[in-house]
Amino acid sequence: MNSESLSTPKRVRFVELSAKALRALADGDLAGGSAEAGVALDEHFVGDRARRIFGYRADQLAENPSVAPWIARAAVSEPDGTVVGDAGFHGPPDEAGMVEVGYTVVPGYRRQGYARAMLTALLVRAATEPGVRTVRATIRSDNHASMATIAGFGFTRVGEQGDERDGLEIVFEVPADAIQAEQS
Repeated sequence: MNSESLSTPKRVRFVELSAKALRALADGDLAGGSAEAGVALDEHFVGDRARRIFGYRADQLAENPSVAPWIARAAVSEPDGTVVGDAGFHGPPDEAGMVEVGYTVVPGYRRQGYARAMLTALLVRAATEPGVRTVRATIRSDNHASMATIAGFGFTRVGEQGDERDGLEIVFEVPADAIQAEQS
């Protein structure tokens, strides 16, 4: 990695992963998932963790197609068009107006600013949605890279929770109106 890759802020656009694309990825079909998505996805998208998550998201869509605008997107670097990860929300805003962000960077593109670019785009989206009042991020207690990623975005630690797969997670939140103020 050269210093130029760190000095230029990264930009991403999101490509929706349809129910068919998610199901293909959950089944380990990288070619099928890529074809359905219309972009060349990385092996990351059919790893064990990704397959579990994409299977869950495919089931979520099957149960309620209206969640599609909120979940599972491929993150594509601009302007080169390389898929650098996936991002989205865990679902639409809940009754209290809370959405939870989720993002993963393909290993070969980590520590280059893509997580920050994905988080920025997700926060801008959340801040422009009238039903969103709070954005949450839950981060495994030993995930120092993600802790560093959310720094500077106004998140406040609000608690902890146990997760059967990830162990102890720290819960952070930022009010949507605070995001709007920072983006203006």
